[in-house]
Amino acid sequence: MPRMLDVSDDVRAEIGNEEADRLLAGENAPGNYDCTSCRTQGDSELERTSTVLFVGDETAVLAFAHATCIPSQVVQVAEEQLQGAVRSITGGSPDLPGAENFGGSPGQAVLGITSGLVLINGLLHPALVVEPSGPVARPGSDSTTDEFLALVTEQGFRPVTDLNQVPAPLPGWSVLLAMGQLHAVLQPGAAGGSPVSWWQAHQPLQVTDGWRTAANKSSTVLVYTAPAGSIGQQPREDLLRSALERAAARGVLAAAAMPLAGT
Repeated sequence: MPRMLDVSDDVRAEIGNEEADRLLAGENAPGNYDCTSCRTQGDSELERTSTVLFVGDETAVLAFAHATCIPSQVVQVAEEQLQGAVRSITGGSPDLPGAENFGGSPGQAVLGITSGLVLINGLLHPALVVEPSGPVARPGSDSTTDEFLALVTEQGFRPVTDLNQVPAPLPGWSVLLAMGQLHAVLQPGAAGGSPVSWWQAHQPLQVTDGWRTAANKSSTVLVYTAPAGSIGQQPREDLLRSALERAAARGVLAAAAMPLAGT
């Protein structure tokens, strides 16, 4: 039976016309599926369904999502990150919810991410705070020196000395939100190609209504980064701000403003 599938041009280009046509005809597409975005069940015979292709360096995994959650698209991830995407697609438990491998091999360090609202000049700004679980070395390096702050500043994040100033925009980067859930922080692809994930949730993370409202209003998210142990998990936003201010005073905080992709 034909399926109500959306296959974008990018996905079609990756899987080929024959495979795309077989999917649309219902030969290789599932009836029921777990949406790779919201994790609830969908039915491609009854509701519009997006094909989402996760592409690594050597492998690719085709997943399905409600078209109301995310559009059909190609999501490029590093090969070591693809295993996390596979666990998310198949419903497996991630090693660390809300975290993804950074830089080196799996198990070296993961990026933890938290959301909160930061007050700047009387206005509440939606913010994300990214902090590794441990020291981050340069890929391929045997050094034990934590290079995380140097790596992110090389990517365009700027040092924060005053938390009362809005960070500068970082061209080509964006924060992907779909149906009120945080999916990824995207960076420009190589040679002007499609954006790739800098950080990607194993499973989409829920944000508060206040955070989502502020993000939709400003269409911009402030992303703060700091080395492991600089911020920590803060239970309240006033404590989070205090931790950010301490990190800025120590010269270990960097940030950038990114446009919001999605709603």
